[in-house]
Amino acid sequence: MLRMLKKFVKSALAKRQRVLIYSMVNLGRPRYLDVSQAEYSNEYVRLSQLDLAIHEIREQSIPGDVAEVGVYRGTFAAVLNRVLPERMLYLFDTFEGFNPEQEQSDMQKYGLSFHRDFTDTSVEFVLRQMPHPDKCIIRKGLFPTSANGLEDRRFCFVSLDADLYEPILAGLEFFFDRMHSGGFIFVHDYNCAGFPGAKRAVLDFSTKRGIPFVPVTDMYGTAIFRA
Repeated sequence: MLRMLKKFVKSALAKRQRVLIYSMVNLGRPRYLDVSQAEYSNEYVRLSQLDLAIHEIREQSIPGDVAEVGVYRGTFAAVLNRVLPERMLYLFDTFEGFNPEQEQSDMQKYGLSFHRDFTDTSVEFVLRQMPHPDKCIIRKGLFPTSANGLEDRRFCFVSLDADLYEPILAGLEFFFDRMHSGGFIFVHDYNCAGFPGAKRAVLDFSTKRGIPFVPVTDMYGTAIFRA
């Protein structure tokens, strides 16, 4: 009986997965990434949303560079590099983990309750993950200081995944006015209880500037701004 039950559950889950994958493929438009890829099997909502954003950027011929603040080991950056191979990709990170002062500030002000070690990375490791490393520009250091000299650049897509209040707010303030019309900013961890400063930064920026955003129901919550 137990074996039959396990077989039924496995069959039912497989059917749901097939239906899900079919629905993601059969959209009547080109696809730019495999939303069922193994390394992001629990992130199909965010990847599917990204795929739609890329379609809009291409269909509307939105110009501009691409950027990510909070690269860590480069998994999401590699996806961006793959789906927009002709665009310059700016990668902002300390590549040494959190800034201790910013992390302590989130603990005191916003309820961050644990330390996560993001030091197991390096510039060299990240570049090895990129399918088109010649299109990647590393900007190592604390953001927004690491963006000095880029004030005249314009962007079509930006990923903010720095987890903490200060770099996310700084990212929104720096990039939003440098987005081409129709461009997208994805802020990761908006609804992640583990990083409460991320949500606070989004809400503070949205309220201060009167700019609405759309929350997405992916695994950790993404907030999307469109220029």
